[in-house]
This record gives sequence, structure tokens and C-alpha cells, in this order.
Amino acid sequence: MSNNFDETFPRPQAGPFGVVREDGDQERVTVLVAAFEGWNDAGDAATDAVQFLAGHYGAKDVFEVTSDDYYDYQFSRPIVRRGATGEVKIVWPTTRLSTATVPGTNLDLVLLHGWEPSYRWRSFTAELLEQATLLDVDFVVMVGALLADVPHTRPIPVTKTSDTAELQEELDIDSSQYEGPTGIVGLLSHMASLGGFPTVSLWAAVPHYVAQSPSPKAELALLRELEELLSITLPLDAIAEDAEAWERGVNELASDDPEIAAYVQQLEEAKDTTDLPEATGDAIAREFERYLRRRRDEK
Repeated sequence: MSNNFDETFPRPQAGPFGVVREDGDQERVTVLVAAFEGWNDAGDAATDAVQFLAGHYGAKDVFEVTSDDYYDYQFSRPIVRRGATGEVKIVWPTTRLSTATVPGTNLDLVLLHGWEPSYRWRSFTAELLEQATLLDVDFVVMVGALLADVPHTRPIPVTKTSDTAELQEELDIDSSQYEGPTGIVGLLSHMASLGGFPTVSLWAAVPHYVAQSPSPKAELALLRELEELLSITLPLDAIAEDAEAWERGVNELASDDPEIAAYVQQLEEAKDTTDLPEATGDAIAREFERYLRRRRDEK
């Protein structure tokens, strides 16, 4: 390969977690990315994003909590599934850890996909953080989705916060100012920080009037944030197409209901008034960096 490409498109510096595109002799970096179904997962956007990572990188299961210790099966009921030949499989609510390596980088992923537990939250979080220690996790990224007064026609907002001073400075973000009831995502994030794991939280805002699953536009927004945070490139064209189809479908539903159409217009006006234009300098820089990564991967 000619070196002209490197001269025209210089390779990026290490990301906030020390992730670089060529692993070589670089020290390995292990990042835990976690999402839970239920109260913390509007439109299944967060768990769908983590499952996408697991499928794309071929993650392998390495740990599963003992479900009977943490779940009320009358609340989180087992699911019956049937295979192509009619065989029955019972899927129990549980929480699993899987691992994967991102090719061409010094990044290892630990992916946590779970159901919010019914009992013993302190023991549950302690058990997961013990496994994170055993797996040499360096950083934790908690992923969630919530229902909010946002329009489906605008980019899905993703709030990024951290209680780790170094990451606040590196990512130019603040600590969360939320007060009120919390779910397992908020608790595990807090306990991870107390346990010495530098932690970032990502929360996508899903329009509350279209809260049904799936929510591909919110999933896409979270995956794009994870791309930037982890310095990776993901094949998101199919999800982007699903997001466009989802938006067209919601537009059609709104056009048939004058009250919903008026409400959406009100949300649009409020967001356009309070938010900076999408094409800010930071947004343009992020898109250009993503373009460079994709060009480099194609080369």
C-alpha cells in the first residue's frame, strides 16, 4: 500500500480510553459495555445496541449470574421459544458477560446484556464488578434509553456523563445531575465508579409517543456514540435504513392524527429553539473523523 494515504489522511491519536487502530505492541485496553432490559431500556435501544456489538464481533459468553438468586419469575417471566423443527427452549431472564476483540486495534470488549434484577441489587452489582476485575476491565460504559419529550423527526439526543474527573476533562462532559428513582444501570454505574472503574454513561432519549420496540433511530444514535467513544467503525447502513423507515412510518401515523401532528410540531419548535444547529463545528469534526476511519478501513 502506498504511503500517500497516510500523508493525506493522518492516523488519529489514541481515543479517550487509549484505543488505537493498530494494536502492535500497544498495551491492551478492556472496556465493559453494559445494558439491561426493562426500566432502563426504552424501545430496547440500549440492549439492541449491545447485542449488535456482540453479533458483529462474534462475542463469546464467559459468565452468567445464577438467575434464581436475583429474579422474580412472576415479574420477569421465562420465555418459550420454538426452533425450526418444533423443539421447545425455555429462555430464562438472566445476565451474561461475553468477550470479544476488535480486529486491528488494542481494544478488548466485555459486553454485558442483562435483565434488571428483582432482588439483592447490592450482591448483584458486587458479583458483576468482581467479574469485571477478573476480566481486567479498564473502563466501564453504561448504556441506557429513556422516554422523553423529544420529536422523532430530529436527531435522537444522547446524554453523556461521567463521575470520573479525568474522563470529564478528556470528553468535555459533566457529572450527572439527576436526582430521583434509579434503575440497575444507575446503580451499577455508581458502584463501578466507587470501585475505581472510570465510568461513562450514555442515555438515549426515545420519543415517548412512539415507545414501542424496536427503536432503530435511538439504537443508531447510541451506536454512533459508541463508535466515537471506543474509536471503532461499525457497519451501520442497515440500521440507518431501518431508522429512516421507522421515521417515515411515524410520520404517516402522525399525519392521520391532527393532535399528534400538532404535538410533534410543538416539540420540533422547542428543540430547534433550545439546541444549537446540527452542523456545529464539533458535529462536523466528528463526522469527518468517522469518514477518515471508514476510508482507512476501506484501504
